[in-house]
Amino acid sequence: MVAKNTKQSRISRHARIRSKVNGTAERPRLCVFRSLANISCQVIDDVAGRTIVSASSMEAAVKEKSDLTKTGEAELVGQLVAERAIEAGCKEVVFDRGGFKYMGRVKSLAEAARKAGLIF
Repeated sequence: MVAKNTKQSRISRHARIRSKVNGTAERPRLCVFRSLANISCQVIDDVAGRTIVSASSMEAAVKEKSDLTKTGEAELVGQLVAERAIEAGCKEVVFDRGGFKYMGRVKSLAEAARKAGLIF
């Protein structure tokens, strides 16, 4: 067995998840990407191949609240993407954690999106 680094392991986990998780027009995919400094997410219709809405911690609405921790930023991004998705007519989504563990910032983003009205 070949030893993998952390990034290669995440990419292979993400490929395994993506083989099972697909977004449709009725139930698009909420995809999360987490870097060391930022977090971003998109609501994607895989059938049409287009992004419906997106949100990121690099946006001005999030950056103006400079006293937030990374987890606090993730909560705000989850709330933003949920509000935008509901405005676009998407109440139900399939959650794609992107190969990341469901803990920390990924978990806080998901819980904030659920609290704002998205159904996973």
